[in-house]
Amino acid sequence: MTDTDQPSGLSTAPDYATFLRAQLPRQAPNVDRYVLDGVQVWLKKAGPRHAMWRYRVLGALANLARLDVLRPVPNLGGPAAIATEARRLRDLRARGLRVPLVLAEQADGLLLHHLGRPGEPTPSLADELQAALSRPAAVQALWLQGLLALDHVHTTGSSLSQAFARNLVRCPDGVVGYIDFEDDPAASLPLAQCQARDVLCYVHSTALYLRESGALASARPLWAAWLAQRSPAVRAVLATSIGRMAWLRHLPQSRRLGRDLQRARAAHDLLAPAPEQP
Repeated sequence: MTDTDQPSGLSTAPDYATFLRAQLPRQAPNVDRYVLDGVQVWLKKAGPRHAMWRYRVLGALANLARLDVLRPVPNLGGPAAIATEARRLRDLRARGLRVPLVLAEQADGLLLHHLGRPGEPTPSLADELQAALSRPAAVQALWLQGLLALDHVHTTGSSLSQAFARNLVRCPDGVVGYIDFEDDPAASLPLAQCQARDVLCYVHSTALYLRESGALASARPLWAAWLAQRSPAVRAVLATSIGRMAWLRHLPQSRRLGRDLQRARAAHDLLAPAPEQP
């Protein structure tokens, strides 16, 4: 579907541009949903400029491990974020990726088509991984589907913005879709670093689910097989990054560390090469 197509199920599409102009000044939250003639849409309005404290977790990890690939890409918010998201959604959609259709755009807001059925939430991979913690095989299958979804993006010659599990959603037909594109790492990083950044963000947001479900050990061969298929440039960035994360192995596996450091330790244990057997 291109940006000129209308969502399926309608013979005549609503006037989305008129709705955006009328509703935007009335909307209080930055993001809200509506149903127009049976079609669910999301209205995103330009928010205030984002403070850099929002990037403290990635920034702290980047500084501690000397990982340029994880240094935060500033998202200034406001009209700049709206323009970036609209541009990125159109580009990724043209590459054949499952992202929300831009229905209408103006400088201070976007109207986007919902990736799921009207009135029904589209669960993120984070939601599904959390719900499946008692079923290790299900957690591993969901995790692998997300990893393959990154591969699908990368084979088009592109990358995501923040490839956390919360930004990967499963559509009703089971296909993984991608949301949240208010920043563009490719504007400041080479493609190999952008793609490696996607992988590290995804693993940081999912490895703890593998550990808590008991699926981390069985996921390591899957990771090794997937990594072997990456381009030499991406493998090189990941190898450097994983090597500089070695200090994480000294962190105890304790909830007292807080979820962010727990995630970092689990990510290290998934990514680090297995120790050689004597």
